Amino acid sequence: MEHKLTIYNTLDRKKELFIPLHEPHVGMYVCGPTVYGDAHLGHARPAITFDLLFRYLTHLGYKVRYVRNITDVGHLEHDADEGEDKIAKKARLEQLEPMEVVQYYLNRYHKAMEALNVLPPSIEPHASGHIIEQIELVKEILDNGYAYVSEGSVYFDVEKYNKDHHYGKLSGRNLDDVLNTTRELDGQSEKHNPADFALWKCAQPEHIMRWPSPWSNGFPGWHCECTAMGKKYLGEHFDIHGGGMDLIFPHHECEIAQSVASQGDDMVHYWMHNNMITINGTKMGKSLGNFITLDEFFNGTHPLLTQAYSPMTIRFFILQAHYRSTVDFSNEALQASEKGLQRLMEAVENLNRITPSSNSTVNIKDLREKCYEAMNDDLNSPIVISLLFDGAKIINNIIAGNATISEEDLEDLKSTYYLFTYDILGLKEEKSSSDSRETAYGKVVDMLLEQRMKAKANKDWATSDMIRNELTALGFEIKDTKDGFSWKLNK
Repeated sequence: MEHKLTIYNTLDRKKELFIPLHEPHVGMYVCGPTVYGDAHLGHARPAITFDLLFRYLTHLGYKVRYVRNITDVGHLEHDADEGEDKIAKKARLEQLEPMEVVQYYLNRYHKAMEALNVLPPSIEPHASGHIIEQIELVKEILDNGYAYVSEGSVYFDVEKYNKDHHYGKLSGRNLDDVLNTTRELDGQSEKHNPADFALWKCAQPEHIMRWPSPWSNGFPGWHCECTAMGKKYLGEHFDIHGGGMDLIFPHHECEIAQSVASQGDDMVHYWMHNNMITINGTKMGKSLGNFITLDEFFNGTHPLLTQAYSPMTIRFFILQAHYRSTVDFSNEALQASEKGLQRLMEAVENLNRITPSSNSTVNIKDLREKCYEAMNDDLNSPIVISLLFDGAKIINNIIAGNATISEEDLEDLKSTYYLFTYDILGLKEEKSSSDSRETAYGKVVDMLLEQRMKAKANKDWATSDMIRNELTALGFEIKDTKDGFSWKLNK
């Protein structure tokens, strides 16, 4: 079956059919974290968004080379061109080597991604490991006349580039807008134009992260790394470049200008951007100091949290919203996601408790196709989840004995749920330290309910009611089914 995926291309503001016609290979580049602090909820959203795309493209049969970079040099404190390197500053304050800072937080980032069930990318290159490639990129741009050297630094000539091409086509800005909104900064006199951005920065004496170049001992501009590494691992033209919408300008705008200035045409076919996670309507981020780290969510240790939330609750919370919509954090929203996830996982678990009948009185034939339609329509994960919730009602009706399902339909239903719940949405059963204890008391509850069934069979209603009432008082929800019973503990 051919599935025609359409995705929203930020470049031209419309959904487009996405099928590589030449061969079933997809090159995908996603901007990864700057590793100078713990990952927060804002980091989780692009990771989960593009994990969803990675999983779905792989399921459709494409061979995907997924590149997600690590920014470990060149991301300056004030903006792309000025201030202290964020990692170098952290290293100075903590009296560590910069790469110690990088490794420490990268290890923690990987641990958080694993907890969220985010698949590792095909390649995870570091900016600091590709200085040669970035220097070569700067040389190409200089040779083509779109950059200039000033006091040991190299700047991209935005005004000259704009005469030949369109600087601002991704963000919808024109050069006059950029000039009017570019603030004056210390050291800006090195530039011909305040909108020009650094391709290579001459390192000041106190700057500890530096490399030799034809222009000075220094370091690459932040925008260079993705263009250089994208070209190295995916070629001069590749399919998808993604990241958060806060990267559209200036980072991705500058990437487009760099690729055109160096090779003569656009490198990327499709641009994809996830929207923000907000707190009280304000973007969550390190620069604003209003972020909650993933560890704080998992442990419930942040003052804004009323409880701990599991990694799968966080993943489900993000997937319940379309990737292009804003998601506003609240404890109420996360608690609703926790309950919704529990409901969905119970439905999957209940599939194994169904005894098939000779025929079906339920219609599940179009569930799988509707889920595909939602995924093919710009990765509409909220619709997929709502469809799976609709299926959960069918499962509960069958468990309660109000409907029947044939063996063939049951296998199809299981296949659909396993595919979309586990393989595509990337949800999974979570284990906790209390699992062994819960397994033990689960066996005790099963034993008591089996005694209750025997009491009912013997018409010993007093014993039957006593067992049910005692378990209900302890917080257990008991349901009688056509095959026996089911129970759960209301937390």
